[in-house]
Amino acid sequence: MSKAVNVTKAAEMIPDGASLMIGGFMGVGNPHRLIDELVRQGRKNLTVIANDTAMPGVGIGKLIAAKCVANLIATHIGLNPETQRQMIAKEMNVELCPQGSLAERIRSGGVGLGGVLTPTGVGTLAAEGKGVITLNGKDFLLEMPLKADFALIGARRADYRGNLDYTLTARNFNPIMALAGNVVIAEPSEIVPVGVIPPDDVVTPHILVDYLIEREQNHGR
Repeated sequence: MSKAVNVTKAAEMIPDGASLMIGGFMGVGNPHRLIDELVRQGRKNLTVIANDTAMPGVGIGKLIAAKCVANLIATHIGLNPETQRQMIAKEMNVELCPQGSLAERIRSGGVGLGGVLTPTGVGTLAAEGKGVITLNGKDFLLEMPLKADFALIGARRADYRGNLDYTLTARNFNPIMALAGNVVIAEPSEIVPVGVIPPDDVVTPHILVDYLIEREQNHGR
């Protein structure tokens, strides 16, 4: 059963220099309160693995603006000029990875695979430093699996055990990241009694979730 903690305690568990997978797509599905608390506590030198860095003042964009992030692995940064500025100024190391490849690298890390073969990126800058394997006359890049110290998950609901469901596209990267974090911290919009979430609607089972962030009174998302 997942343990309930307040957002302050959840952020305190994450040390400077930790690696974080953060679910979401342009802020949708991010654990917003936890991100805000990490900024408030002044966390530094984080490695963030995420689809994107949203926009200035939104989701992961707040971590970027506060210079909490030293290393970033993401799909795109095109809508956050501050991420671009820090990358060009070499204030932050950025590894750009095709979106499908990123998803598969995370999934591979979560299910214990040794990597994934993909034709995406062959013959491009994305192939630099990566192994190329030829199968049936076709070249594939060997993309290595990704894991992280923590996976920070934004969910629609959790029940008292820690089973999670998601709202529409807010599901995005969250379920696979819940597989690949050594410690999984979920921030649900609400916590409901067991049975309220129909079993077929549970996407992330409670056995994967270590901590649930308690919903603050009079707080909505």
